[in-house]
Amino acid sequence: MSQRQNNTRFWKYHALGNDYLVLDVADAPRAPKPAEVVRICHRNFGLGSDGILYGPLKVKGADFGLRIFNPDGSEAEKSGNGLRIFARYLWDRKKVKNKPFTIHTPGGVVTCVVAAGGKKITIEMGRVSFQSRDIPVNVSPAREVLDEKITVAGRTFRFYAATVGNPHCVLPLDEISPKLAHEFGPHLETHALFPNRTNVQFLKILDRKNIQIEIWERGAGYTLASGSSSSAAAAVARKMGACDGDITVHMPGGKLKIKVADDYAITMTGPATRVGEYFLDKEALK
Repeated sequence: MSQRQNNTRFWKYHALGNDYLVLDVADAPRAPKPAEVVRICHRNFGLGSDGILYGPLKVKGADFGLRIFNPDGSEAEKSGNGLRIFARYLWDRKKVKNKPFTIHTPGGVVTCVVAAGGKKITIEMGRVSFQSRDIPVNVSPAREVLDEKITVAGRTFRFYAATVGNPHCVLPLDEISPKLAHEFGPHLETHALFPNRTNVQFLKILDRKNIQIEIWERGAGYTLASGSSSSAAAAVARKMGACDGDITVHMPGGKLKIKVADDYAITMTGPATRVGEYFLDKEALK
């Protein structure tokens, strides 16, 4: 176990302000427990992050396996920013080169390519589905959930539901803001329509090649950027007929390039930035 004075090592990265701690299996033989995740991710009592990436794990059907923990201790099926960060970590640790490689998550296997000295990562995120059974959404009969009504905290919105391996609720609006995300995001995340909770995107169409989103992330809250949220929102924008296949997603933390194929397969390209190496003292977990 690689430690300093019996303390556990973490590697911190951010992807457009969405930060994760990478915990290598070589440094920690077991994954952190939910209560440990909460403490480690805490901005005041721990190292502070939007989640923990635990790997690389040995799996069948992919080069590497990855588990993704939200800061509330729950586990995510997939994270676009987390995947870019983990791909960058593997590149930094010389476990991969510039050739494509695959990572398995509970939300599916993705293909990654690292370029530009580790600073540009392209990920094939998989195919977006709008089907209620896939997401899941509690509606009957089962169907694609497109432009339907949802009411929370006294306001009714139109929404699209989607999955790219994890659930999303996308709300197209003329105007969006951080205040809107903070006010309605928590209610939408836990709405009864979504049995596994949901990520929430407030979407503004800028033109046929650009969209803007504000994000409320399941298990994390208000978030500066999200790869899977960008993927879902871009897919919805194309499904609406408002955008073409090549879309730039504008978020408070920066921009991501999303390509939405005719079958709604998603290719995401964006950065991941190394922040530093951290050592957690066991005392912090008491």
